[in-house]
Amino acid sequence: MPATSPPTRPRLRDLGIAVGTLPTGSLNAITDVPGVRVGHQTIVRGDGPLIVGDGPVRTGVTAIHPHEGSAFAAAVPAAIGVLNGAGEITGRSQVDEMGVLESPILLTNTFSVGEVHRGCVEWLSAREPGLGTHSFVIPVVAETFDGTLNDIAGQHVRRQHAVAALEGATGGPVAEGNVGGGTGMILFGFKGGIGTASRLVTVGGVTSTVGVLIQGNFGDANDLLVEGVPVGRELTADASDLDTIRRGRRAEGDTTGDGSVIVVIGTDLPLSDRQLGRLCRRGMLGLGRTGATGRNYSGDLLLAFSNHLANRVEVANRAPILTSVRLHDRELNIVFQAVIEATAEAVLNALLAADTMTGRDGITARALPADRLAEVMGRYGRLGSAG
Repeated sequence: MPATSPPTRPRLRDLGIAVGTLPTGSLNAITDVPGVRVGHQTIVRGDGPLIVGDGPVRTGVTAIHPHEGSAFAAAVPAAIGVLNGAGEITGRSQVDEMGVLESPILLTNTFSVGEVHRGCVEWLSAREPGLGTHSFVIPVVAETFDGTLNDIAGQHVRRQHAVAALEGATGGPVAEGNVGGGTGMILFGFKGGIGTASRLVTVGGVTSTVGVLIQGNFGDANDLLVEGVPVGRELTADASDLDTIRRGRRAEGDTTGDGSVIVVIGTDLPLSDRQLGRLCRRGMLGLGRTGATGRNYSGDLLLAFSNHLANRVEVANRAPILTSVRLHDRELNIVFQAVIEATAEAVLNALLAADTMTGRDGITARALPADRLAEVMGRYGRLGSAG
């Protein structure tokens, strides 16, 4: 499924609800950051009782290219942050050590990390001279668990799906909800998945972009917040909505709300890996703004990168001394705000974009009722024109 598939449900701002005060980019998506491309491969097949290896299948893979070219040929400054570590993101030790990202970023389900990693290695090896003989790469692949709806043990994501997501990645509007790596995910007791948002910031007279994409699979329904409004508690206070929430739990009888989220933060601002680590920590505040608490079995992993042209590390550059530029730390406050706002809105866009889905054994994750959300926000005086 391409990144440009049209949405079928409203986004948050379509309901007149805005997060924060900063302006969004034209798409309100991570692809507002110049050069960033997103691709999805969505796998939906079968219904009925679970037969491991056969289905039902509700899964996929999402690929993010950090700029318009090859991340291996031109690595970018990056950092990874962990709120709660019951999850996996490959390549973390190298990103921590070197402070750069030299591969695309791929998102999938927990049991498919290996196959997606293999697909990325094969894709890169076919395109980068000397890779595997004179140089190496450690792809960045992150996961969340979709086994409530999907035959996850069947490992239906194959390396060719990863290759197709990488090949099909484009700029422009980004499909959200039940797509790519987010296909089988559940968020705050409702159907979840992929969500994205962006913010524009002006520093020193220059306007730049901060974009966020999340794969959301976490949260208890009662914890859900929308701009401070206890939407989750309002919905569960109604008996019919409570039944909907219960049927959308991550597992039968599970009321913990444990789960995971991957947050990818991209920007064209000139930032160092140290500063990008600070953005990861602000992304955690954005998650908290929606009611996330980083529960015991939650894998809350964040990656931030800057694709500013002057800071890319060219693999062919053999100069002994490299130069780079970075924003002065005193200018970061507005960037922190942008990350917090865009992360929170990306989570809420993932909720609103996702359609009701029935997976294995007839388990159903219900879509967040947009009309009820608007009604609750209006009752709290928080509904208006978001622009």
